[in-house]
Amino acid sequence: MKHLTLLIPALVAVAGLSACGEKPQTLSGTKSDVPAYKGTDNGFSAPGWKAGDKTSWEQGLKVRMQNSQNEYTKLNTDK
Repeated sequence: MKHLTLLIPALVAVAGLSACGEKPQTLSGTKSDVPAYKGTDNGFSAPGWKAGDKTSWEQGLKVRMQNSQNEYTKLNTDK
């Protein structure tokens, strides 16, 4: 019984201290303050889009939302 009264507080202390070992969760890499429509440094941009053209960027987002992210346009109700 004496061992149990010593073991329980020790386990509680170990469990409480285990939370102190968590590493901070920060973003890795470089932070850019440049807006997304200004352009990319790689070849993964949409074809036909020119870097720095804000209106074409916004139009591309609207088209993508309507064509691929809107479930109502994907439904075929003409059956």
